[in-house]
Amino acid sequence: MKASFLLSAAAFVLAAKLQAAEYHVATSGADTNPGTQRAPFRTVQRAADAAQPGDVVTVHEGIYRERINPPRGGISDAKRIVYQAAPGEKVVLTGAEPVRGWVKVTNDTWLVVVPNSFFGKFNPFADVLYGDWCYNPRGLHAGAVYLNGDWLTETTKQDQVLRPTGSNALWFVAVDATNTTILAQFKGVNPNEQNVEINVRQTVFTPSQTGINYLTVRGFEFRAAASPWAPPTAAQIGIISAYWCKGWIIENNRICYSPCCGVALGKYGDEWDNRAESAEGYVGTLTRALTNGWNQATVGSHLVRNNEISHCEQTGIVGSLGCAFSTISDNVIHDIHIRNLYGGAEMAGIKFHGAIDVIIRHNHIYRCGNRSGIWLDWMGQGSQIVGNLMHDNDEDIFLEMQHGPILVANNVLLSKRALDLDSEGVAFAQNLIAGDVNVRYGDNRITPFQSAHDTLIAGMHPSTNGDSGDHRFYNNLFAGNWDGRKLDKSVLSCFAAGNVFAKGTQPSKFDAESLVATNVDVAAKLEKQADGWYLTLVEEKPWRDTAKGKLVTTDLLGKAKVTGCAYENPDGSPVKIVTDYFGKKRDGKNPFPGPFEIALKGEAVKVWPLSPAK
Repeated sequence: MKASFLLSAAAFVLAAKLQAAEYHVATSGADTNPGTQRAPFRTVQRAADAAQPGDVVTVHEGIYRERINPPRGGISDAKRIVYQAAPGEKVVLTGAEPVRGWVKVTNDTWLVVVPNSFFGKFNPFADVLYGDWCYNPRGLHAGAVYLNGDWLTETTKQDQVLRPTGSNALWFVAVDATNTTILAQFKGVNPNEQNVEINVRQTVFTPSQTGINYLTVRGFEFRAAASPWAPPTAAQIGIISAYWCKGWIIENNRICYSPCCGVALGKYGDEWDNRAESAEGYVGTLTRALTNGWNQATVGSHLVRNNEISHCEQTGIVGSLGCAFSTISDNVIHDIHIRNLYGGAEMAGIKFHGAIDVIIRHNHIYRCGNRSGIWLDWMGQGSQIVGNLMHDNDEDIFLEMQHGPILVANNVLLSKRALDLDSEGVAFAQNLIAGDVNVRYGDNRITPFQSAHDTLIAGMHPSTNGDSGDHRFYNNLFAGNWDGRKLDKSVLSCFAAGNVFAKGTQPSKFDAESLVATNVDVAAKLEKQADGWYLTLVEEKPWRDTAKGKLVTTDLLGKAKVTGCAYENPDGSPVKIVTDYFGKKRDGKNPFPGPFEIALKGEAVKVWPLSPAK
């Protein structure tokens, strides 16, 4: 009896150990505590060190000034490690620290001297932004100065910060062997009486090693990290980074204020970082990545959803190769690269290389200055850009050196330039395209394409004639200043039917079965109201009577000429665009042109946030 009892007790203890634990973190806690709700840890890092697969880390209200370096991940989608803000509580994870001791110099200019030891091993004010495809002639830094949560503007000319404050409050820094001296303008306020912070940490939530898989990170405000320039040829670090990992879920967060990137889903670092600024160099990066686990079993397959990402000066979301097989959905991405303090070739709301089978769905992307809302650069094979609202960007979508198949469907594209095409094999279906299109010819780079739904290189395509083309346009509504004749020089034939061309537009020579209504003004107008964004469009009754569309399917789209791959879903199932921008069922026999059916009377339609389809 006694032996039996002891065995039962041992089994009970073992079962208890196998159960998932929940660790709590609070600003009132201590890292010597056990991490329970009554005796929480003080730092998120302490909880990360304790958490095992299946465990949950719950962080309670407050500001946490630390860099979280998760030492391990989950072991499967069902047994992840979850990091979450306590429900209903505001939790801020920041890479900045407050600074006091400002001394007034002149006008609104103040000075503070910070010992370099304050920064530890990384001083962002000594870190000049640089790397492949980065243009930073003034030598601007990764550091930033914040007044009450918003950042000031760096100048590299000391005399400018000593003048009266203009429209932008400026700061200047000088770093010597001992101290970091900052001059900053604070218009009409004493900085010692305000919340003034400076960047200290390079990132807020990033593992230092690759292969930290199956993490969920939800409900936080991440802000103010001194993240580095993130080209596709180097380690990519953002405020939060899935650093060559698999299966992360990043959801319901606010992510803001990075000199470069907000969310990074990208490449690992190696000795070739920032040494490969050429097409040939990136091919070398790709071949090395294949030997380092660039495949669906090892990296990618992330979910980034329901986040607000803003005030990042390179990208909202970046990913070279490590973004493959991911879904980016229901995010609001805005105010990206709007300050134009430095330049380069990697700026966008979303900038991906190797976006194989990536779904970019139901995102609201706006005010992405001097570049693109979405930029897919090389190897976006099998990707889908569907149901997004995009406006007030320099251009909405840029597709560079893509060989297809790519599907762009059910989008509302309202920027002055809707599309920039340096690619082949893209299908555009059921979009409202209210801006112009740029079609590039003469790009002779030799670039790779893959086998269907795989990272393996199937071949290298020599675009010796700059052979843009092989595009499909079905059931789109063209408004604004679209000039389809730019497609007429395509070396590869395009295919088009069921489109409507309104005032200010011109069809291409491929549009033999489309409705030309160039005397009709659609008058697209987007307005922000208290409960969301509303779009007004005007429709002519003849559209319903005359426009003849076809249901867009895999069979209709055929195969991309260069790759020989079909337009299908990531799981290999056929594409059928049977629902619209709102998720409502389409007329299968004659789909209405554009992303959704327009009200005849021109009523305003709420296009963001989206409500679940009924």
